[in-house]
Amino acid sequence: MPGSSLELDGIRVYRVADHGPELRSGKDVVDLIGVASEHAPAFIGIPVERLGDDFFDLRTRIAGEIAQKFAMYRARVAIIGDISQRIATSKSLAAFVAESNRGRDLWFVENLQDLANRLAKYRGGAEASL
Repeated sequence: MPGSSLELDGIRVYRVADHGPELRSGKDVVDLIGVASEHAPAFIGIPVERLGDDFFDLRTRIAGEIAQKFAMYRARVAIIGDISQRIATSKSLAAFVAESNRGRDLWFVENLQDLANRLAKYRGGAEASL
């Protein structure tokens, strides 16, 4: 899963490329973690375009499976992009996003600047690499 490594507020982030196959299963996550680990990031940034509609329909359980796989591997993840329309039409998704954003391991942010701001706030806990 191609991507690039960058530093945001002094913290290394592996950003998955905007275009390519969607993350649809735990196996896809394991493959991504393997590729990302070569860059020793503290966070993995995934564009919303790489997740697909099923991820945001919580009834499919894909979001839960993917989030759980990242948690098992202790990989911190930021989903990057505007999901305001999706949240507006799904109370359960809005609750999932709000709960995730209260934690330190799975965030939903609009852009890289928002991620940089959050990393600055949580700098102490985000520096451990994958």
